[in-house]
Amino acid sequence: MNKKLLGLLFVGLPFFAHAADIDAGKAKSAVCAACHGAEGISAIPIYPNLKGQKEAYLVSALKAYKANQRQGGMAAVMTGQATLLSDDDIANLAAYYSSLK
Repeated sequence: MNKKLLGLLFVGLPFFAHAADIDAGKAKSAVCAACHGAEGISAIPIYPNLKGQKEAYLVSALKAYKANQRQGGMAAVMTGQATLLSDDDIANLAAYYSSLK
């Protein structure tokens, strides 16, 4: 297989990956609501709003917390929470919060 075709295959992979489940993300978000609010809008200034965040950002942030790559602020709390999430959970949560407008 030539390099150009192989590159196109890898670029297209996200389109063939299984879609995240917004409803599953909503169900999983119950634990997030304590800090980030029931609809992803935090009432506490030190906690960020999740409603309407970009899906890719949320996935990246949660995976970084899970890998203990983020420091400061509430990183210890988020690392503890993120380690309990599967990759599907992360995708579903990101899909849910990004779908809120």
